Amino acid sequence: MLQLLLILVVVALLAGAMGFTGLAGTAATLAKIVAGIMLIGVVLILMLAFMGLAVLF
Repeated sequence: MLQLLLILVVVALLAGAMGFTGLAGTAATLAKIVAGIMLIGVVLILMLAFMGLAVLF
């Protein structure tokens, strides 16, 4: 997920620098969505860890 987020951010920055504003906006929006999903996942894992439940990967 982190790799996808970084790719989307780079695509948004490069597309914005080259003038492709539609592509840059889409990539930025997708990056925000992926970042939100990651944040929810991290908070959920931390809550489970503090409650003493083991989360195995």
